[in-house]
Amino acid sequence: MQSKISRRSVAVVLGCGALALAGAALAQAPAFFRIGTGGTAGTYYPIGGLIANAISTPPQLVSTAVASNGSVANVNAIVGGAAESGFVQADVAYWAYSGTGVYEGKPKVAELRSIANLYPESVHLVVRKAANVKSVADLKGKKVSLDEPGSGTLLNAKAILAAFGVGEKDISAEYLKPNQAAEKMKDGSVDAFFFTGGYPAAAISELASTGSGIAILPITGAEAEKLAKDSPFFAADEIPAGTYKDVGAVKTVAVGAHWVTSAKISNDTVYAVTKALWSDKTRAALDAGHAKGKVIRKETALSGLQGVPLHPGAEKFYKEAGLLK
Repeated sequence: MQSKISRRSVAVVLGCGALALAGAALAQAPAFFRIGTGGTAGTYYPIGGLIANAISTPPQLVSTAVASNGSVANVNAIVGGAAESGFVQADVAYWAYSGTGVYEGKPKVAELRSIANLYPESVHLVVRKAANVKSVADLKGKKVSLDEPGSGTLLNAKAILAAFGVGEKDISAEYLKPNQAAEKMKDGSVDAFFFTGGYPAAAISELASTGSGIAILPITGAEAEKLAKDSPFFAADEIPAGTYKDVGAVKTVAVGAHWVTSAKISNDTVYAVTKALWSDKTRAALDAGHAKGKVIRKETALSGLQGVPLHPGAEKFYKEAGLLK
């Protein structure tokens, strides 16, 4: 009898121990925080990789950068649970949250929440010099890549063409990633392509370095001013001389790159992510890792975020940092 009781006691103790270990394991279960970025030849992907590596603190937080088709695809991934967060152009984020623009007639993405404004994304309109294209209007009759479906670039390209009186029917349109468009430009099967992103963009840098003979068209004048008036997310911008080999300074337009998430993600997780984003570790990684990393600053973290509310976790951090009252 005493032996049976002893065995039962041991079983109870072992059972309690197993439960305690399971509880400890659950307590240590990492928060996974995927960042939807863009194509590997753009700017979202390398910046996302730098941030993901810097903010990861296993076992508490594990972050990864995920290649995607861009802004619209990232919003869809957040809604569908395929990503906890993503980089999204300011205009796309606002349209998604408000159910306007390209989201007109679709359900509002009411769960969308902001983490931070990152940097301005410049619109690059890259052309073959041999195509003899001097202005946006000259694109009529040319082979032009507008970027792939799901990208913010595609939406910007359509808006810019329309502002300059060029419709999709006026061009031979293709819908390629920047690296694919750059490859086709080398053999002359593409005359021009759009890319919205932080400079320098890898695909354009590589293309310019091959001596293929490229130019970047300016997007200026009355048409650009009307574009900015109709869509206040566009701001005047300039790509500095020497950003790309043998390409001088180019006046263009830009939109903000925002990091967004879902209201469904816990306050603790987003607070930890936001705090890690503005840590000394991440600052060093951004400064050393990419030219656009240097302009991702805490001082401008809240610029242009009025269209999509802050996540409460991010709001808590910015209040602690004295950036919000």
